[in-house]
Amino acid sequence: MKRFATWLLVLMALVFAISFALQERYPALQFVRAAAEGGMVGALADWFAVTALFRYPLGLRIPHTNIIANRKNEIGASLGEFVEENFLSDQVVQQKLESIGISDRVGGWLAKPENAGRLTDEFVVAAGGTLELLDDEDVKGLIETLAREHLAKPEWGPSIGRVGERLVASGQQHAAVDLLLDRAYLWLADHPEAFETAVSERLPGWLPRFVDRMVDDKAYREVLGFVAGARADARHPLRLAVDRYLAELSVDLQYDRETIRRAEELKLELLDSPRLREFTSETWDAVKAALGEALADPGSPLRAGIRSTFAEVGGRLVRDKALGAKIDGWVAESVGYAVRQYRHEIAGVITETVERWDAAETAEKIELQVGKDLQFIRINGTVVGALAGLAIFVIAQGLLVLF
Repeated sequence: MKRFATWLLVLMALVFAISFALQERYPALQFVRAAAEGGMVGALADWFAVTALFRYPLGLRIPHTNIIANRKNEIGASLGEFVEENFLSDQVVQQKLESIGISDRVGGWLAKPENAGRLTDEFVVAAGGTLELLDDEDVKGLIETLAREHLAKPEWGPSIGRVGERLVASGQQHAAVDLLLDRAYLWLADHPEAFETAVSERLPGWLPRFVDRMVDDKAYREVLGFVAGARADARHPLRLAVDRYLAELSVDLQYDRETIRRAEELKLELLDSPRLREFTSETWDAVKAALGEALADPGSPLRAGIRSTFAEVGGRLVRDKALGAKIDGWVAESVGYAVRQYRHEIAGVITETVERWDAAETAEKIELQVGKDLQFIRINGTVVGALAGLAIFVIAQGLLVLF
C-alpha cells in the first residue's frame, strides 16, 4: 500500500511535468496540469501527515512528528483511562452480566454428562495437586491446634450435662443399658467358669470342698438371674438406679462446681495426652490416603458423586429460575464490587504494558495494524487533491472569462 501510494504520487509528478511542458502547445493540458498539481499537493500533504504519526519525515526532527513513539506513554495512559471509564464502569459491567444469563449458560453446560465429566476430571487434578502440595506436618499441627482450640476452651461439664439431661428425659439411655445388659448376660452365660473360685476363695479354708462349689454355683446363678431379670423388666431396680444416677450426674455436671472441676481435669488429661497427637496424625494419614485413592480411581464412588453433583447442579440451574436469578444477582454484585475496587489496577495493566514497549517497536506495531487504512488516506488525498486542483483552476478560468 505504501508503494502504491508512492507510485501514485510519482505518476502525478510525471503528468504534471509533461502537461506543464506541453501546455503552451496544447492549452487543454492546462486542466491536466492543474489536476496533477493538486494531486501532488494532496499526496505530499497526506504523506507528511501519515508519516509524522510513526516517524520523522525524511529523518528531519520537525516538531509534532514521530508522534506515536514520542507520546507512547501518554497514549498508553489515555488508552487505559478510556478502558477504565467506558468498559469497566458499573453500568456497562452490570448490563453485560445481565445480558449473558450466567446461570442458564453454566447450568446448560453442566447438565451435559460429558461436560460434567470434564469438569470432574479437572477438579480431581486440582484436588490431587492440592493434596500433594499440603505439608503433612503442617496439616497435622493445624488439626491438633483446632482440636485444642475448640475443645479445650469451653467447659465440658455444662455442655455434657445439658445434653445428658435431655437424653435421660427422653429415655435415650435405655438402648445403651439394654445393650450393656445383653452383653453382660451373654458373657456370663458363656463363661460360668469365671465364678468357679470367685466367692469360695474368700471363705474359710476349713470348709469342705463341696461347700465351696455350692457357694460358687449359687453366686453364679444369682448373678445370672439378676442380670436376666434386669434385661426383662423395664422397671427393674437396677434400671431405675441407673436412670437416677444419670439424671443426678447430668444436673451435677451443669451446676455442681466440684463435678465440673473434675470433668475439666479429665478433659485436660485427655487433651494433654500424647495420644491426641497420634490421633490427629492417624486421622490425617487415613483421610489423605483415602482421598488420594478415591480421586485416582475413575470408577470410585467419590468421583461418581462429584460428577453427579455437577450434573445435578447444572440441571437445577436450568430448571429453577428463582435460583438462577439469585445466582446471577450474586455474580453481578460480586463482579461489580471487584470492578469497582480494582478497575484502576485492571486498566493499569494496559498503561504499564505500553510503557514497557520499545518506542520504535510500538510505532511499527501500530502502523502494521492500521497502516493499510492510512495509506488509503494518502491515495484519497492524491485523488481529492487532483479534483480540487482541477476545480480551482476551472473556477479561476471562469472568473477570468467573466471579468
